[in-house]
Amino acid sequence: MQTKHVLEMKNIEKDYYGNKVLKGINLSVKAGEIHALVGENGAGKSTLMNIIFGMPVIHSTGGFNGEVLFDEKPVAVKSPKDAMDLGIGMVHQEFMLLPGFTITENIKLNREITKQNALSRIFGPSLKTLDVNEMRKDAQKALDTIGMGVDDWVPIAGLPVGYMQFVEIAREIDKKNIKLLVFDEPTAVLTESEADKLLDSMKKLAAKGIGILFITHRLDEVLAVADSITVMRDGENVGSISPEEATVEKIAQMMVGRKIERLIVKEAEKNKSEEILLSIKDLKVNMPGEKVKGIDLDIKKGEILGIGGLAGQGKIGIANGIMGLHETTGEVYKNGVKLELNNPKRAIINKLAFVSEDRRGVGLLLDTSIEMNIVMTSMQIQDKFLNTVLSFKMKDDKGIRGWADKMVKELDIRCVGPTQYTRRLSGGNQQKVCIARALTLDPDILFVSEPTRGIDIGAKKLVLDLLIKLNKEMGMTIVMTSSELGELRSICDRIAIVYEGKLEGILSPLDSDVDFGLMMAGEYHAHARGAV
Repeated sequence: MQTKHVLEMKNIEKDYYGNKVLKGINLSVKAGEIHALVGENGAGKSTLMNIIFGMPVIHSTGGFNGEVLFDEKPVAVKSPKDAMDLGIGMVHQEFMLLPGFTITENIKLNREITKQNALSRIFGPSLKTLDVNEMRKDAQKALDTIGMGVDDWVPIAGLPVGYMQFVEIAREIDKKNIKLLVFDEPTAVLTESEADKLLDSMKKLAAKGIGILFITHRLDEVLAVADSITVMRDGENVGSISPEEATVEKIAQMMVGRKIERLIVKEAEKNKSEEILLSIKDLKVNMPGEKVKGIDLDIKKGEILGIGGLAGQGKIGIANGIMGLHETTGEVYKNGVKLELNNPKRAIINKLAFVSEDRRGVGLLLDTSIEMNIVMTSMQIQDKFLNTVLSFKMKDDKGIRGWADKMVKELDIRCVGPTQYTRRLSGGNQQKVCIARALTLDPDILFVSEPTRGIDIGAKKLVLDLLIKLNKEMGMTIVMTSSELGELRSICDRIAIVYEGKLEGILSPLDSDVDFGLMMAGEYHAHARGAV
């Protein structure tokens, strides 16, 4: 007898402001099945999960097209509460726990068990007391189901991160009506032994008839537990593959395989320099969510070096650490001279410039003019655009306006004029203002982090073309960090892949899709050893 589908998604389409991020996705999960969903960052997995769980971001941006069936009946999931009422649970990558509460209190939050007392019998059910013993029994049962040997009355604060992940899972399986569990990168924060334990727990849950949708970048885990595998790329179903015919290499190639259109052929246009401009030794950066755990990397003069990797692996932390935005240890040498770390001002004085991945939070003064955004850092640190009058430093309005006009023209910043507030610009033009500010510092090395995040397709090409122009015409050395592997492969000379806070390796943009997929999944060296 064929097992029924607990979830079916048919021809799901979603766009954000004209940018289509899901293009006719079909996905189904059977009761008792572990269905793995894999794909690069930006493939559309998170948007699909938001639709399943009825997240507000979907409905506040026009909803979606397509049909969702749950227990083989059409449903309209318009909120997380709707999803939970149906029997859908989600274990998020970021913990949703209250640190001041105990394990039991977190597991039973909003589903507390109460009992009658003398006051509630007289004045009504609102005065019932918590039935702590019954709550603890339920919590302990959920913990035992996933093999977590810990007292249910321990506070969350101070628990190892692995334990916190298991508490997240226990909270979901304690829900009596659970039929589908979505795991979003559940092993990202776990040790190898904890990850093995979690995978065993997933098998136990599936054996109870719960359908499991397992999102992960770790391809060895997919092969270990999945009953079926779906691969997404660029908002589309690339295809499905059975565990019997799947290999790490096949999945990796499906994840990243695409026609790579090189925007430049650097080898033919200039003599490549082997001179080391910046040398990084044992760099460690304590950036939350993007920790760097000891990286050695040399940056060559005049190149565009790409830094890639999956979310949370540390790629973002490298530039942030070198520029002094997060606590950093190690050594960085520029032209053989050791640089002072943990000091953003010294980094700029040493002719390093940075375009942050957080354009609106860190990169721009949103309620300030374009021209002041462009010159502000240079004024403060390099004393540019200032006139001295009677020993007082005064803003050089004429110089600022002239330079801003030049930047607006050269970078093609679409605006009504240099006095326009940056808040009113499109994402692509805001990014160009960030780049203009960095160029105003006259750097030797430009670090650009996620330069095309949150901007439309047309603007993406303009930003990439601008980086190429800076590199070709000005000879600027550029270090570009991006989650978009295709973009890195389109303009970079070399691409360094970061995995679990360390350098997994460096590839040519023309290397095989398999090599890129294996490196991003942390499987490259293990595969190479196995091939010997």
